This record gives sequence, C-alpha cells and structure tokens, in this order.
Amino acid sequence: MTLAVGTVAPNFTTVDDEGKTVSLSDFKGKVVVLYFYPKDDTPGCTKEAQSFRDNYTDYQGKDMVVLGVSMDDQASHKQFKEKYGLPFQLLVDSDGTITKAYDVDGGGYSKRVTYIIDAEGNISHVDETVQTATHAQDILKTVG
Repeated sequence: MTLAVGTVAPNFTTVDDEGKTVSLSDFKGKVVVLYFYPKDDTPGCTKEAQSFRDNYTDYQGKDMVVLGVSMDDQASHKQFKEKYGLPFQLLVDSDGTITKAYDVDGGGYSKRVTYIIDAEGNISHVDETVQTATHAQDILKTVG
C-alpha cells in the first residue's frame, strides 16, 4: 500500500546520475514529481522517461521538479539519461532505501508509482495506474 495523500513525504539523501548528492529537502518550496520506475532502458520505463523529457519545459514553466528513482546504479542511470537525452535527475536507490520508505518495493525493483509532493513537503497526489506514454501529460493535468 502506497503512502497516503496528506502524509509528510519521507526525506532522503542519495546521489544522482552524475554522482551529485541530492536530498528531497533541497527542493523545499517547489512541487516535486517523484516518479518510481522498475528499470533503466526497458520499454515501459523508456516511454515514461521520454514522456517527461518531451513535456519537461511545461514542468519548468510551472516551477516543478521531476525526479526519477529506480534501484539501478549510477552508471546505469548515466547511460540511460545520455541515451535518451533526459533533462532531469535520475536518483540512485541501489539498496532500496527510498523505494521502501515510499512503500513501492516490488521485491528487488521499484514499482511504477508517482508521488506529487507539494511545496510544504506533503504528498498531494499518488498515481499507481501509470500510462507510460502519456504519464507526464497526465500529471500536468492533475496539478493544473
């Protein structure tokens, strides 16, 4: 069962695809789209990432941050990001700490779930029925 709307989003600190340290608290005051996905460079995960890539300027226009999370390592994230020209950070969760904190552990991989975290750090929306090809547009419709 995923975390409920209204719950304070669990803070975390990890590294991104470039090896930079990233914490959820770095984005306080912004809306964060934290999307979990099973594996880099697989068909559904690629469609979902491309959806965010293709709509990224709309997210920037709304001052929203997109963060992708999977249990792949930094090298895998870096290759995936470069291969598809992804303009947002991919967060490393090799040990599953973030995946478990957000209750999306699929048993060795992250389930495909997206959390929208408001500027105060609370979960304002949970999407468990992701349509990979249109996900970024679906989220934009949800937040208005």
